[in-house]
Amino acid sequence: MASRNWKRDRAQERIRGWVNEVSKVEIKEYHRDTDLTGLGNGVAYRIDGVHLYVDILNINEMLGVTDSEGVRAHSRTLRFLDRHYRAVRDILKDVDAIQVDFHNQRLHAVVAKPYGDEAGRIHKAVATAQLIIDVLARTGENSDDPLPAAKVRAGIDSGKALAVNNGRRGNREPLFLGEPANLAAKRSGGGADTGIYMTNTARAVVGWSTVKDEDKTALTKGQIEQSEDDADLEVTADDVVEDWEEGLANQPLGSFEFTRHTPPFADLDLETLTPANSRRQESTSIYADIDGFTVYVSDRIDDDESAKDVVRALHVLRAELDAVLHADFAGRKIRFIGDCVHGVLIEGTSQTTDDTETAQNAMLCAAAMRSSFEEAITILEEEGIDTGDLGIQIGLEHGPTAITRLGYKGERIRCCISRAVLRSEDEQRRCKGNETAIGPTTYKYSPEAFRTLFGDSRIREDFDYDEATEALAGKTTSQKAASASALASTLPSAQPSRLGRAPASAAAAFTLPAQAAGPTNPNKVPAGFA
Repeated sequence: MASRNWKRDRAQERIRGWVNEVSKVEIKEYHRDTDLTGLGNGVAYRIDGVHLYVDILNINEMLGVTDSEGVRAHSRTLRFLDRHYRAVRDILKDVDAIQVDFHNQRLHAVVAKPYGDEAGRIHKAVATAQLIIDVLARTGENSDDPLPAAKVRAGIDSGKALAVNNGRRGNREPLFLGEPANLAAKRSGGGADTGIYMTNTARAVVGWSTVKDEDKTALTKGQIEQSEDDADLEVTADDVVEDWEEGLANQPLGSFEFTRHTPPFADLDLETLTPANSRRQESTSIYADIDGFTVYVSDRIDDDESAKDVVRALHVLRAELDAVLHADFAGRKIRFIGDCVHGVLIEGTSQTTDDTETAQNAMLCAAAMRSSFEEAITILEEEGIDTGDLGIQIGLEHGPTAITRLGYKGERIRCCISRAVLRSEDEQRRCKGNETAIGPTTYKYSPEAFRTLFGDSRIREDFDYDEATEALAGKTTSQKAASASALASTLPSAQPSRLGRAPASAAAAFTLPAQAAGPTNPNKVPAGFA
């Protein structure tokens, strides 16, 4: 089992191994009906497509159905997501779009057809978004404990991205690297109003006027109808609902039954989870997002040699962040979301979570992630791999959390949902590239030394493993400065960190994390990746 610590030489050994895995990288152009499943770590496709993100806005309402976040709130939310995921999955198959990811309340899909017709792809994406909106408005539930229909906000952008796959042991995780995916996500997450929101880049392609504020100006009814006429989808909302109801009859939604996992989460086999075999307990959610990655990709996507460095950097950074979480601190990665890692950690017994120990371990993990990130950047640069000006934003929050898998048998997807999960992502989003932020519950259970560092704002610059362990050991800032000065005088060739902090300490073995967050059987999947 993981030793719950970070050692510099252990991290360096791992990182050099990740670098060796992508010593050879191939950039290919996407052609008609290219199979994007199961790509190797050293292969990427340059694809010109339209990116569609769909956010279900009323997820907070579902989780907030009761004052305390109890079993009913979680079971209703999961039932809500399961119903809507199945409907959207059916739509994407019907319109021949690529399903990239369905992360809790957020969908990412790519429209690659019609080939050679960007305007046609944009119109198809708009028509698909409206079809999703129309269908999800009808997939509420009438029962003794009825579920509401979904409130939906969609974001769309068009352009070039790199399609890669990361993951291990047969279960590969999809990722599209580049500006269109990022900007579509920002439009879908850019406000609380429903509708379809499109970038000015995509608007210009179809001849629509640009707007002053892309996040506040939804497509008009007339624009949507124009896209529907142009796309002429072969499926209607009535068709989808009929197929969806038939699917529910053949594979009814199971009731969600929760048990506790004996800590830590490192040995939780996510691929065995089902609605009837779900987990629920107090734990800490962590989001670690590579800052500046979208610009980094956009500046390098058109040149093959530069694009190869993008693939190398992503593979190394994500693999090492996962290893810190799983191998060093006994956590479990739920999934990669683009250039972000989402994971959960827990300490305690099968009956009780040790909230204080969990919060401390999670914060040490966050600090170690930053230290490993800096080590990885240094080693990549030593190997001549261009890393641009990347940083890392980390957010954490603690609370009762449900973990399961949703969808049809043979293609279930991981789902980890709670108020703490949503809050940890919000904490990450308020960070700069050298900051870590924690939610109020994590702050409450953290050691006094960490509360002092983070202060009332609950945010800290350059919180790395050295600072975390020294704070727990009771060292003052002046003692740290003196120690750093003395160390520097005895190490003439020491490698400084990118953010000006001395690197952290040394040595031991490690274990590799296993599965990726995809379907159980990769042969039974919708079109594209998922």
